[in-house]
Amino acid sequence: MTNWPGGVVNGGISFWYADDGLPAVREPLAGDPSADVVIVGGGYTGLWTAYYLKRAVPSLRIVVLEGRFCGYGASGRNGGWLYNGIAGRERYARSHGREAAVRLQRAMNGTVDEVIRVAAAEGIDADVHRGGVLEVACTPAQWARLRAFHEAASAFGEEDRELYGARETAERIRVADAVGSSWTPHGARVHPAKLVKGLAAAVERLGVVIHESTPVTEVRARRAVTPYGTVRAPYVLRCTEGFTAGLKGQRRTWLPMNSSMIATEPLTAEQWASVGWAGRETLGDMAHAYMYAQRTADGRIALGGRGVPYRFGSRTDDDGGTRAETVRALREVLVRMFPSLAGVRIAHAWSGVLGVPRDWCASVVLDRSTGVGWAGGYVGSGVATANLAARTLCDLVRLDAGQGGSTELTELPWVGHRVRRWEPEPLRWLGVRGLYAVYRAADRRERSSRSAESSRLARVADRVAGRG
Repeated sequence: MTNWPGGVVNGGISFWYADDGLPAVREPLAGDPSADVVIVGGGYTGLWTAYYLKRAVPSLRIVVLEGRFCGYGASGRNGGWLYNGIAGRERYARSHGREAAVRLQRAMNGTVDEVIRVAAAEGIDADVHRGGVLEVACTPAQWARLRAFHEAASAFGEEDRELYGARETAERIRVADAVGSSWTPHGARVHPAKLVKGLAAAVERLGVVIHESTPVTEVRARRAVTPYGTVRAPYVLRCTEGFTAGLKGQRRTWLPMNSSMIATEPLTAEQWASVGWAGRETLGDMAHAYMYAQRTADGRIALGGRGVPYRFGSRTDDDGGTRAETVRALREVLVRMFPSLAGVRIAHAWSGVLGVPRDWCASVVLDRSTGVGWAGGYVGSGVATANLAARTLCDLVRLDAGQGGSTELTELPWVGHRVRRWEPEPLRWLGVRGLYAVYRAADRRERSSRSAESSRLARVADRVAGRG
């Protein structure tokens, strides 16, 4: 963690830990224990999986192995969007039929309620505010994409989504040049670190054993290998999301996409009056290199975007360290949207990684022949999706072990989905860096042209990337 000129804290994992404090680190693994289930990764996916498995079958011996501490990765660094977005919905509609995709979307809608319910039941105060999700359009091309997105989302089971024009949007939030917006009630603001710390404590109360400072180097059939010993279990569940590339043989499985954030100093009452945002919705836009933001419980704006999207060789950052040019770019986005905040001070900057499969589809898999399972590939929508994935993984394990039957979750279209690996280096680095350069160029072109048609550059980039 470093302090830049102007008092900007760079890194230190994330602002969320600066706000709430780093957790005390649990004891590492010592020896070669056995268990019924070993879970690799102490983020949302791993902890939720442990939670639901232990609640369903209290006698299970469950061990969670975490390389640093629970919530060190994306679960403690994200934008705090608990919402119903799901990566790959349209692709699953093509492969499994529209009704299957609608079932997946409705399961995601209900997942927002489920996370809020469990947090309340377990006494987790995660600064939850259910204001929904507001996505704004600031150019004619963005407005055209937003209307198409709104219609598609409504057809996939979000009948309660609402579309607003410029005046109605300004009544909710005063984003400069906003021509319209779309709002869904299926979303809430959360404090990511408070949620993951509370969830880890809840899991331990149930009797799950968590070992931190224990990096898993390899996942094999019925064993997880670490420098301090090997845990053997009938089921080994890989819940490592953006850090999957660090496991032996997994470097090209999911791409660790980098996302960066800034948090302002607390805004004054006058500054909030100039912005609006009384509903505290989570806020996004329809740019190709999109942004995401929330109004924090202590009155700041936390805003993120892709920054430097990928590091050569699938490397990850060092404790959230972020480049100066990325901080400047995110500040420019903030001021472009809210010109009245041109003088606001940026207090914290940080980065993290999210998992991106080659086809941009989240999935849940259990290989019955090896006992190895995994869930992830959320492409930035993991705060809620991790909960649904964990419940699905729980049901798959119980089904395989003869402790339960098929459920609505085990029949969802993302179950068993597999995809080809990413290209080797340097193609991977050249491709991703080039794609996001094209997306930014497309956004600049759309802001200057005022055309209602999406830039051809972005359409070509989407096809090359395999999105949609």
